[in-house]
Amino acid sequence: MLILDQAVKFWARGAVDGREGASILALWPGVFELTLVFNRGIAFGQLQGYGVLLTPIALIIAGGSIWYSMRHPQAAKIYHVVAALFAAGALGNLFDRLYLGKVTDMFDFRLIGFPVFNVADACITISGVVMVLLWIREAIEEKRGTKDEGTEGQGTREEGTDERRESFPPSPSLTSVKPTPPSQD
Repeated sequence: MLILDQAVKFWARGAVDGREGASILALWPGVFELTLVFNRGIAFGQLQGYGVLLTPIALIIAGGSIWYSMRHPQAAKIYHVVAALFAAGALGNLFDRLYLGKVTDMFDFRLIGFPVFNVADACITISGVVMVLLWIREAIEEKRGTKDEGTEGQGTREEGTDERRESFPPSPSLTSVKPTPPSQD
């Protein structure tokens, strides 16, 4: 995904000779178009000129994603995919910030006035949404009692198998916080 992100950005800049605001292609005029925009800030154009401050965060995200996959090789594939998407998105935009001093965006969903975005942004968003959905699913399974005893915060075991699904990052366990009895002072 990192290579796809950089290839699409390179193509977008070249298609309009780097002219910011230029229309590349109106896939669905007035609804979804490709427009070259440079973002010198952070997500959705906030804090213009301060995007480079995200460098440590991007490195932590990428490093954490790689660390997770290496430490949990037996985790379900979906968790490795989420980690890879998260890392690819963070590194794709980091590369732009360090190499160009700005992030190249091109997907312009005009129908709702959504901020222009790129492949890396989509990777980060999709991985975040999938991560939250996985946490919700785990919480529901845990609440229903399908979670193995003694594995709180470590994932769930698929029924009828010995495979353990581990969350990325591990979701907070609903049963790990137990009330403490009042002291007898």
